[in-house]
Amino acid sequence: MNPRRFSFARVGAVMVKEAIQLRRDRLTFAMIVGVPIIQLVIFGYAINTDPKRLPTVVAAGDQGPVARALVTGMQNSGYFDVQSPAVTEREAHRMLAEGTAAFAVTIPAGFQRSLIRGERPQLIVEADATDPAASSGGVAALPQILSQALAQEAVGPYSKLRPTLPAADLVVHRRYNPEGITSYNIVPGLLGVILTMTTILMTAMALTREVERGTMENLLATPARPFEIMIGKIVPYILFGLAQVGIILVAAKALFDVPMVGAISTLLLITLLFVGSNVALGYTFSSLARSQMQAMQMTFFFFLPSILLSGFMFPFRGMPDWAQWIGQVLPLTHYLRVVRAILLKGANLSEILHDVWPLALFWVAVSTVAVVRYRRTLD
Repeated sequence: MNPRRFSFARVGAVMVKEAIQLRRDRLTFAMIVGVPIIQLVIFGYAINTDPKRLPTVVAAGDQGPVARALVTGMQNSGYFDVQSPAVTEREAHRMLAEGTAAFAVTIPAGFQRSLIRGERPQLIVEADATDPAASSGGVAALPQILSQALAQEAVGPYSKLRPTLPAADLVVHRRYNPEGITSYNIVPGLLGVILTMTTILMTAMALTREVERGTMENLLATPARPFEIMIGKIVPYILFGLAQVGIILVAAKALFDVPMVGAISTLLLITLLFVGSNVALGYTFSSLARSQMQAMQMTFFFFLPSILLSGFMFPFRGMPDWAQWIGQVLPLTHYLRVVRAILLKGANLSEILHDVWPLALFWVAVSTVAVVRYRRTLD
């Protein structure tokens, strides 16, 4: 057979060899099968751009039948999940600031009496507009809900209200982002997304690069102890992540005029915790991977659900419960809430503590695994 001629036999032999190699590379095979399945499940079941059952609190200064019909109408609409039907205005504002409530409805005292007198009382609805897409559906449904509630109760002494429906004014305040500017939500979120992608990827490739180049043995032959080597390789990437934070914050203010209401020092402190968690996770990946390619694959396998289930691209509360449970495990979910709360709401540490402790717990857990895996790798 002329070796210069094209040979299907030689091509077939190479194909068989490549198939065998792919079968032995279990991580790559898992990526080929797993990534499409993850994308189908997330986009098919978890993603919802019209979130329903958003947590809502009601500061009811009037407990009359019209107020009760209004609360019932909001609950039945599907957009609102009225969790606390009787709180004070101060408590409602606190829950909005903490992010535990998406809407706060204030029914003023004497609301029903003002309706009878034809004084057109105001119904005040405050929405957390840090994510404009999440609150837009509920805000759009409110006028119809108010009209139906008033029409339902326009009987007996209220029958004279029928010709003038709606007999009350609906006042909607979009808190923290009155103009609904999308960049105020996206740009702070990009801070967490960029840090997740870069710090995990760069750290994951650190150890595998040493192993592939054959320089790991030389590094271990130095007087430095294994734990000291680990710390020495991690700290530069933490400093690199903090430098990225400075660049992104300056660009966010200069290019998009993103408001920065809260304390930057608090943001940097929590960012240090977030970057430390990502770096520890990246180092765990590097101890599991056999090559830089596998380290990149592991990073992508973690990054895909992080960006889809954290609330960065789609409203978090619009996802089903099982997707929210997965999202709660991801550090990016909590960090996005912290960044938006500090920059847009001016939240202090006590108001975001419920999102800080999961970051600390994740950091401790991943750091422990990283240390154990690193020692086993050296053995």
